[in-house]
Amino acid sequence: MNITFNNDILCSDNQLNKLISRNDFANASRLLLNLQKNNWSQLSEGYKSLGSIKTKEYLFDGFTLRLQFNPGRIISTSAKVDEIAIKTRKCFLCHENLPKDQKGILYRNYFLILCNPFPIFPEHFTIPSIKHSPQEIKNSIGILLKLSKDLSSDYIVFYNGPKCGASAPDHLHFQAGNKFFMPIDKEYNYLKKKYSEGIFRNENISIYVMDDKLRRFISFESKNKREIIRYFHKLYSLLIINSNENEEPKMNIISSFSKETGWNLIVFLREKHRSSHFFAQGDKKILLSPAAVDLGGVCITPMEKDFYKISKETLIEIFNEVSFSRKKFEVLLEKMKDKFNPLLSFENGKS
Repeated sequence: MNITFNNDILCSDNQLNKLISRNDFANASRLLLNLQKNNWSQLSEGYKSLGSIKTKEYLFDGFTLRLQFNPGRIISTSAKVDEIAIKTRKCFLCHENLPKDQKGILYRNYFLILCNPFPIFPEHFTIPSIKHSPQEIKNSIGILLKLSKDLSSDYIVFYNGPKCGASAPDHLHFQAGNKFFMPIDKEYNYLKKKYSEGIFRNENISIYVMDDKLRRFISFESKNKREIIRYFHKLYSLLIINSNENEEPKMNIISSFSKETGWNLIVFLREKHRSSHFFAQGDKKILLSPAAVDLGGVCITPMEKDFYKISKETLIEIFNEVSFSRKKFEVLLEKMKDKFNPLLSFENGKS
């Protein structure tokens, strides 16, 4: 990868450099955040605004959706991501276009760890590629897994597809935030017990499909990175059949890692980017654009009026509209059972 890179974008700090030299990217990221809060006013204001957010929770059968009124997210939530809008603006993730006070950490020579100035999490990072290349997961699933392991002491890593949540669909990037901030981090095992069907298991990997009546998703559990990549590509090939030509299948991904159990890769399958509520006129319009964090259980609205207007029933409508349809999900399940051809299957197909 031949890239002209301005090293001035890298944060200069002795303690930070020591952490990076030990590949302690989790503690390095936290230190970067603290340094940037002191030296970058936009970031400092963004984190101050977290103190005034409002939240409320809706309980479902075995899981929680938390609604967060976060006015700082107005730019991302309402971002225009059509082809014309992308072509007529500068890419805000390219290192040469970053704000002059924004500094980062070089990650594995090809990515930057940057502090997100419009945070959702108590600690929120954006991790763009140094090279300006399209947002796509097929050839970057490996770096997502590596990144989630390197940050695993404190953070999860997530990916929003170019057609379902990425505010920069023209630039490859991931995001990271605190573990256990999203309800799904704590609820996953219960969801698996109540809603999953185990469709594949061998000595290296277990794969589940889940439908909790709002979200349809696939999870891969393994200590073997190559096995996850291999079976993710099998899933991708099945999804691409139902996708438009030259378009990535709509998906959002959350990746976490622990030393005890290895990786847990959750792939939320999507029907469309935004629900009809987003495009409604007048009082019926609701500015909520679901992406990985929303599907993980923290639903973000930048409008206070929407915060008070959104009900449990509204969330059900929005999630079912943007999530993979149950009919498609059932068809995919049958194809997965046939395609994966397990060496050791789950007994009776149930986990």
